[in-house]
Amino acid sequence: MHVEHVPHGGDRHFGVDIWDRLVRFAQLLESEGELRGLIGPREMDKLWSRHILNSTAILDFVPENSSLIDVGSGAGFPGIVTAITRPDVTIHLIDSLGRRTDWLSYVVQDLDLPNVFVHHNRAEELHGQLVADIVTARAVAALKKLLPWTMPLVKSKGQLVALKGGRAEQEIDDAHKELRKFKAAWAEVHDIDVWGADEGTRVVVVEKL
Repeated sequence: MHVEHVPHGGDRHFGVDIWDRLVRFAQLLESEGELRGLIGPREMDKLWSRHILNSTAILDFVPENSSLIDVGSGAGFPGIVTAITRPDVTIHLIDSLGRRTDWLSYVVQDLDLPNVFVHHNRAEELHGQLVADIVTARAVAALKKLLPWTMPLVKSKGQLVALKGGRAEQEIDDAHKELRKFKAAWAEVHDIDVWGADEGTRVVVVEKL
């Protein structure tokens, strides 16, 4: 199994403490991610560029001292990465699979992330119980399907910030009914350059009325 090298200059870009935690997170994924069925062996050679650094694309959309919910956290993208890089943000990680929430709890403890809460639930089960300024999701579902799960968790004037690919505009078009139904004020696509990665990524931002 080939694992992507740790990028150079991360300590200067993120600061030493944050970078050390990101490197430790990568080590945990390398040693246990495949065993726990969290990340495929062919993904390890893109562990940094496609997963860890790609997750940082949402950071500019997360206000200071805000609250964030990551729906379908899986291995911890982008939730754990956001928790490491933004200790000012209160973060809720939601996943419906116990083996994933066990992993997330283990990582939170290992990395000493006091700003993180892990929920073994489906997103819909937390409607009416949990809301945040920002709700995020990565590789969970097309926007049309994602909106009914995520928008009830978004505060008024808050935003859904979803990591998406090349079909982002099409997904917005396909979801026009759901955007109306779930009180979206607007939806837009941002192309983001990602530090340390060869390719950028796309972020869909949906603001709630």
